[in-house]
Amino acid sequence: MGARTYIVSSAEAGRTVAEWLRVKLSLSPPDMRRLLRERRVFLGGSPCPDPFRRLQRGQRLEIHALPPPKKPSTTRDDAPNSSIGQPRLVYADDHIIVVDKPPGMTTMRHAEDVAEFGQRARRYLPPTLADVIPALLAKGRHGRPRPVRAVHRIDNETSGLVVFARTADAERHLGGQFRAHSTDRLYLALVRGQARESRIESVLVRDRGDARRGSTTDPQPDGQRAVTQVRVMEALGEYTLVECRLETGRTHQVRIHLGEAGTPLCGERVYDRPLHGRPYPDGSGAKRVMLHAATLGFDHPATGERVRWTSPPPRDMRDLLEELRRKAPKPPREAVD
Repeated sequence: MGARTYIVSSAEAGRTVAEWLRVKLSLSPPDMRRLLRERRVFLGGSPCPDPFRRLQRGQRLEIHALPPPKKPSTTRDDAPNSSIGQPRLVYADDHIIVVDKPPGMTTMRHAEDVAEFGQRARRYLPPTLADVIPALLAKGRHGRPRPVRAVHRIDNETSGLVVFARTADAERHLGGQFRAHSTDRLYLALVRGQARESRIESVLVRDRGDARRGSTTDPQPDGQRAVTQVRVMEALGEYTLVECRLETGRTHQVRIHLGEAGTPLCGERVYDRPLHGRPYPDGSGAKRVMLHAATLGFDHPATGERVRWTSPPPRDMRDLLEELRRKAPKPPREAVD
């Protein structure tokens, strides 16, 4: 898909990216938000998701075309896309639902999509995990379907465990645990390079200086403390299987911390380079970020009992792991007297 390139003029300098898109390209607010959200606006060669970023004279703006409108689905609205795998109902009661999300499925509908499409979003956009939950419940006969309440999200490309609340009380109780960081959240990740065990702590901001989220050493009002414990599970030559335990739960926290440590995820295309640097090489062939939410635990909102679930990685991640194991150099055999 081609891109149009523009150079910011003296008259345009100082405008925000959003204002420039509206005036220069006559874009509607929904199309503008969509361009930014899908990282189709590049500023100086890097994606620019921030609509309030101020432009400077001489900067290069690249605008990648919007995808063609999606045709109405001819399948049931609650049928998941078979190309991205099937979600699995792990647990359900009158208070909570735990689901194993496949990669490639959005957890909940984005507010921008709801504003743009309204009720038509269920027909014209791919179903979200929340959309398919009623069908999963009906299939398993787990009570009367009712609207579910998102407590947390994981990225579209990330697979693994997600919990939804079925009542307002459960939503408040679980939300408090996530805000207090008292939940158990453990991720498995395949990364480039030879990772080391560490406890990574930093302050994350929306723009570290190149339009990407990242860590900063300068105090900023919107900074958020983020802590990730990294444990090496298996050395694979030029790659490593690691386990990441979240002490906090920030947007893209694992991806950012691993990338800034010089060991970005296999398949990572955003947090895969140092500030103003080139992307680290990726010979893994991964088609998505290799990140899986493998463990989820919390206090049950009704009983107070500590509950915990685990999930194995999906097939594409297991297949890549086996391939990397085959390619990894074998340790030398010890001599036998």
